[in-house]
Amino acid sequence: MPTNIDNLATQVQAAAQRLSIGKYDIYGASVDDTSVQVDQGEPKQVKASNRSSVTVRVWNDAGRVGVTSTSEIDPAGLELALKTAYEASEFGIKDNAPDFSPEATTEISAPGEDTAPTSPVAELIEKLVGAEKQLLGAHAAIASVPYNGLSQRDVDRFYLNSQGARRHDIRSAASIYLYSKTEQDGKKPRSAGAFKVARNVAGLDIDGCIEEAAEKTISHLAYEKIKSGKYPVVLSADAFLSLMGAFSNLFNAQNILDKQSLSTQESLGTAIASPLISLYDDALHPENIGGETFDGEGTPTQRLPLIENGVLTHFLHSAGTAKRMKAQPTGHANMGSKVTVGRHFFHAMRGEPAEKTYNLDDADGVILIDDVQALHAGVQSLQGSFSLPFDGWLIENGKRTSIESATVAGDFLKLLNSILYVEEELELVGGGLAPRVWVEELSITGE
Repeated sequence: MPTNIDNLATQVQAAAQRLSIGKYDIYGASVDDTSVQVDQGEPKQVKASNRSSVTVRVWNDAGRVGVTSTSEIDPAGLELALKTAYEASEFGIKDNAPDFSPEATTEISAPGEDTAPTSPVAELIEKLVGAEKQLLGAHAAIASVPYNGLSQRDVDRFYLNSQGARRHDIRSAASIYLYSKTEQDGKKPRSAGAFKVARNVAGLDIDGCIEEAAEKTISHLAYEKIKSGKYPVVLSADAFLSLMGAFSNLFNAQNILDKQSLSTQESLGTAIASPLISLYDDALHPENIGGETFDGEGTPTQRLPLIENGVLTHFLHSAGTAKRMKAQPTGHANMGSKVTVGRHFFHAMRGEPAEKTYNLDDADGVILIDDVQALHAGVQSLQGSFSLPFDGWLIENGKRTSIESATVAGDFLKLLNSILYVEEELELVGGGLAPRVWVEELSITGE
């Protein structure tokens, strides 16, 4: 049942008065999640869960803040959390203590509810079994779909504080993931996957997911080794945004203040990339299913330009980082035992027009990277370097040949500055929305 934010605010206010607490705020989220997995036509795993998490902050008369967390949203649980946070405030920090966001009470024009009906578990299993069967039948070499999943969720979020802020969001989302694997005598297993998301199960492009997974898997069957060297590279939307996410300390104000970033405060307004590329963080983009209208501090989210025509234009801020850097909060605070800063939904696109256009249909000696792997191990985010295994193809005279095994390495800032061309067509992937990006050259190491 959706949170009644007005009743909750009244109950919390009464509890705070009983405890003689004058300043507090509360951020909470509840997730109803149902997911299924199948194996060779049979249900493998069915999960249904309801998870709640609430963070309570209380300020004492000395301006120190205490923080506690709870999974209880009933009046008794919240009163206990207020009392615990108040007691903890005696040990709160003095320097750069968090405070309310100045934007926590400003009006939000975006709708706070975007829900859809849920589907019964039996329907989820039926659809996923059917998808697995179709994918297995797409080619004789496809022997299994070892990783798959169909899920639906409702997320209910709220924020309130003692100054009268009241925020409430409830949103629905559904997704399907299919990852197939081949088996052929005398050949290495090959694999590929696809992912789709929609407001609900009925809206999922399941056929498109099957087709994409099959097409990618089949394209890797005839593979060849590749010589090590420097190659012109085309990054898929997924590969480009994976790298952008791995080096997002470029934009993170908390990382910058902690000196854990490739940027400094003086980097704003400087060119960090080719003028051919622009990048936004846009929590409210129509393609961002389940997007948030406010962050953990109640600050409204927005479309924030990060790179415009190659120039670094904004950082991601919480209320605390914005105050320290004399900026405005941007709606990127994550509430927890401490406030952190994180991105929402990247939207990469063309910047300035390119002098020359490129096309994969007639490309020669170019490597198309479909996805990069092992980001947790192969990225040195503070040095700006990466060395990552990848799936992809060598393109010769427009013909694609799968690469047996290889890694791509480079410096991320050099990569951004060596962009040759940004394609027009955008693709929705897990990290956001982006086109394919052509890069002058990167180091490729074959097996």
